[in-house]
Amino acid sequence: MSITIKYVGLDVSKEKIAVAIAPENRNEPVRFHGVISHTKEAVRKLVNQLMKDDDVKLSICYEAGPTGFVLYRWLLEMYVECSVIAPTDLEGNTRIKTDKRDAVRLAQLWRANELTEIYVPRPEDEALRDLVRAREDAVQDRNRHKQRLTKFLLRHQIHPPKGVRVWTQPYENWLDTLRFSRCCEDMVFQEYRNSIQEATNRIRRYEAEMEKQTSEGCQATMIQALQGLHGVALITAVTVASELGHIAGRFASPQQLMSYVGLVPSERSSGGSRWQGGITKAGNAHIRRVLVEAAWSYRSSPAIRKTLRDRQKGLSSEIVNISWKAQKRLHHKYKKLLFKGKHKGTIIAAVARELIGFIWAIAKEVDKQKNSITA
Repeated sequence: MSITIKYVGLDVSKEKIAVAIAPENRNEPVRFHGVISHTKEAVRKLVNQLMKDDDVKLSICYEAGPTGFVLYRWLLEMYVECSVIAPTDLEGNTRIKTDKRDAVRLAQLWRANELTEIYVPRPEDEALRDLVRAREDAVQDRNRHKQRLTKFLLRHQIHPPKGVRVWTQPYENWLDTLRFSRCCEDMVFQEYRNSIQEATNRIRRYEAEMEKQTSEGCQATMIQALQGLHGVALITAVTVASELGHIAGRFASPQQLMSYVGLVPSERSSGGSRWQGGITKAGNAHIRRVLVEAAWSYRSSPAIRKTLRDRQKGLSSEIVNISWKAQKRLHHKYKKLLFKGKHKGTIIAAVARELIGFIWAIAKEVDKQKNSITA
């Protein structure tokens, strides 16, 4: 008995899902099925309706968006093939954009195999990712509150004493001494300071939970191994592990990983000419940011000091050797490019690009060790 495939495109919004169906035969037009509620019951009813014949197989896709991956997991529970599509694949210059048109276009392109699937994290990896991004939000909130306070003081021509750097302990001590003659101004000043303290406390709570995840979480082994690298402490390690998931399984080579995080040079080539520019900045910006921050550590000469030595306790000799090799290679690259007169921003981007290669090597080693234990 032959199996007929129905290619289904879903345009997903907060409350509704527009559904379009493309038959396997490309000569047949794509049909708009209708709109259903964005609930598990409605989705189950749709699946049963489309699979009422025994010889039908569904292949469903929808765009990644603010509704997340819950719909994807619903469909997997119903034993239906589903893929989440990169939203850039549907970008265009059309002046008319409706849910119906988007669903039809999705089904059409899905049948033609012209869409790019994205990686869907495991629920536990997504939970860890939420924790990391919530901490980032808290850091941004604190920075905004600090900016508002400094602008408030500037409007009143109040400046810190000479030689006192902003947001150091002496600066905080100086802020404690400030008082305003008007009640409104004094209240505003105190509330700004309270907002900064509240955000700081939130960050501490997030970081305490991240620390807990290094010993109990789903990515505990990977987080501990990544911290064996110079410049990669708790925040960077948890960010990389949560955003990338199963690194060794997702990326066949370090070059693929470098491209994914947008640290490879952009290029325009035509005929005999070839031009390379700045990094592409494609892919995951969260990882790219922490890698660039970590890359600055490789300006210093290779050495295993107390902090790094403590983080490497309990790690295998293979991972420690990769870390040492990274220190020597990346510091040499930094000095070499600096000697050539390259801009420091360009140098750090190049160092960060190679650092992700060492992260890939550690991920492969962790995977290898896990497989040897289970074998």
